[in-house]
Amino acid sequence: MQRSQQHRLSVVLFVLLGFALVALAIADMLIGTEAIPVREIISSLWGDVSVEHETIIYKLRMPKVIVAILSGMALSASGLLMQTLFRNPLAGPYVLGINSGASFAVALFTLAVPMMSSSLSWLYNIGVTGVALIGSAAILFMVMALSRRIKSISVILILGMMLGSAISAVVGILQYMGTEESLKSFIVWTMGSLSNVDTQQLYIFAPVVVVGLILSLVAAKPLNMLLLGESNARTLGLNIRLSRGVIFLATTLLAGTVTAYCGPIGFVGLAMPHLARMTFRTSDHRTLMPAAMLWGSVAMLLCCLLSDVIARYSVMLPVNTLTALLGVPIIIFVVLRNRNRQ
Repeated sequence: MQRSQQHRLSVVLFVLLGFALVALAIADMLIGTEAIPVREIISSLWGDVSVEHETIIYKLRMPKVIVAILSGMALSASGLLMQTLFRNPLAGPYVLGINSGASFAVALFTLAVPMMSSSLSWLYNIGVTGVALIGSAAILFMVMALSRRIKSISVILILGMMLGSAISAVVGILQYMGTEESLKSFIVWTMGSLSNVDTQQLYIFAPVVVVGLILSLVAAKPLNMLLLGESNARTLGLNIRLSRGVIFLATTLLAGTVTAYCGPIGFVGLAMPHLARMTFRTSDHRTLMPAAMLWGSVAMLLCCLLSDVIARYSVMLPVNTLTALLGVPIIIFVVLRNRNRQ
C-alpha cells in the first residue's frame, strides 16, 4: 500500500513539474523587448511563425530556453552524482571546485587565443568545450584521489573549496595578462549567462549534455547499490571501477560543458537534488535522477524569467546571482534539518 502511494505521489509530482516546465518555457519565450502572442509561440514549435518574429524566436529566445532546460538538468544531475558518490549532502560541482577547474581552463584558453573567436568560430567553440572538459576532469580526478585517502567529509569539502580558491587566484593573475578585449569577454562570461549560446554553439552544447544526461540515467541503478557501501555493492556484483568511470565521465561532460558555455553557475547542482529528495520522499535514484533534472530545469527557467522581467524595469541581473538567491535558502534549510535530526 505504501509503495503504491509513493508511486502515485511520484506520478503526480512528475506531471506537475512537467506542466511547470512547459509554462515557464512559454513564459520565457514571451518575455522580451518585443511582445509576441502566445499563439505564435506555440505555433512556432511546428515551424509556423511570421517573418518579423522568426529571428527573435528561432535565433534568440528558443536557444536560450533550450540552454536553460539542458543546463538545469546537467547541473542537477552532476550534483546528485557527486553527493551519492562521495556520500556527502553538500557535495556538488561548484563546492568541490569542478566548476573552478573548467573556469581556469576556459580563462587560459580565452586569454591566450582571443583572435580565434572572430576567424574560426567553430574551432574556437570546440576548443572551449575541450579545455573546459579537461579542466573539470582534472579537478574531479584530484578530489576523487583525495577522497580515497581522506575519509572525513568536512575535510574533503574544505579541500575542494581551497582548490577552488587557489584556481580563482590564478585566474585573477591571468586577467592582468590578457588584452582589454579578451578580459572584457571573460568577465562577462564569469557572470553567467544563458543568452551567450547561439545556434551554432548549440550544435556542440546540446549533444554533449545529452550524452552526459543519458550516462547519468544509466548510472541510477549503480548509485542505488553504492548507497549500501562499496563492499556490499561489490558483493551484489557491481563493477565499482566501471561505475565510478561512468559517473566520472558524466559529471565531467555535464559540469564542464555548462561552465564552458554558460559560465560558473552555482547552487543549482547543490540545492536541486535536495529539493528532489524532499518532494519525492525517496532515495531511489531511478526516481531521484529524473526528478532532480526536472527541478533543475524549472529552477533555471524561473531564474531566466526573473532576469528578463527585472531587465524590463531595471538592469539585467546575472543568472548565477539569481541561482544563489534561490539555492542558498534551500541549503540552509537542509543543513538545519540534518542538524536537528542529529
